[in-house]
Amino acid sequence: MSRALATDLSTDRHPLPPALDPARIPAHVAVIMDGNGRWARQRGLPRVMGHRAGVEALKRTLRLCSDWGVGALTAYAFSTENWTRPGEEVSFLMTLFERVLARELEGLMKEQVRIRFLGDLEQLPSGLQALIADATSRTATNHGIHFNVCTNYGGRSELVRAARRLAQQVAEGQLDPAAIDEARFAAELFTAGEADPDLLIRTSGEQRISNFLLWQLAYAEIHLTDVLWPDFDEGALLAALLDYQGRQRRFGGILPADAAP
Repeated sequence: MSRALATDLSTDRHPLPPALDPARIPAHVAVIMDGNGRWARQRGLPRVMGHRAGVEALKRTLRLCSDWGVGALTAYAFSTENWTRPGEEVSFLMTLFERVLARELEGLMKEQVRIRFLGDLEQLPSGLQALIADATSRTATNHGIHFNVCTNYGGRSELVRAARRLAQQVAEGQLDPAAIDEARFAAELFTAGEADPDLLIRTSGEQRISNFLLWQLAYAEIHLTDVLWPDFDEGALLAALLDYQGRQRRFGGILPADAAP
């Protein structure tokens, strides 16, 4: 693999591009990292090489988001549906997660990145679970960008899990059903404590959210790009943020100017 995140996050800092309004940088960006396999196929490479290149793209994106003032980055790394992929590819991805996390943890600590893994982690290999627990614990009090990695994550299963947890509390007499509101429900999600994403970026030209953050993306702006994830770079992120800053966010209401007679 290429140089560690410790190097990436310590040098080559990127100033905010003049075209961006610093007061309108999204607080939370979510990304569906699509196109690793196609990127590899276009180059006559094995799919696993696309995943390696995808890791580099994620490191670049984290670096840029941190430098440009984005408060949180949530990446869709491995879905509950991804277990249906060929066994050798799944095994490679699990090993890749372990190697990357072990190698990059010191860099994350140095740059005060707080990392969390969101999803059903009990199904992951025990070695990866141990690394995740260590990284989560060691970075928990860091005050830099929040980096959320959705691993064995599915939006529908997350909602079912939250409903079951609330139902159990009601059954045990700990919770009045009338007290269940949106805030109480959100507190049972994997993302509890994190603001909802302002911007969702999906790469490779696909136009769906693929069971990702179904609750949390209710009012996110969506940016779709044909760029394959391994090619996602500073220019692609800039385009996404400029697209976001060109939107008028109404959250179901109307702007004052729209209300004028």
